[in-house]
Amino acid sequence: MVTLGGDGMPTYEFRCEKCKKVFEEIWSLEEYDKRIKEKRKCPRCGSTRVVRSLSVVQVKTSKKS
Repeated sequence: MVTLGGDGMPTYEFRCEKCKKVFEEIWSLEEYDKRIKEKRKCPRCGSTRVVRSLSVVQVKTSKKS
């Protein structure tokens, strides 16, 4: 999932296929192209069997429609 954090930076969600831990990383749009190709390590078990999670994005606006 990609959401915007409090500072406006996109948050990317990943899931470890070994232990099922879901974790997030916050990258700028410029960092995304470089970092998405790197191997991720699970913060819980250290496995590199990590996949990016895809899910619905929720957007909040300040105006009522």
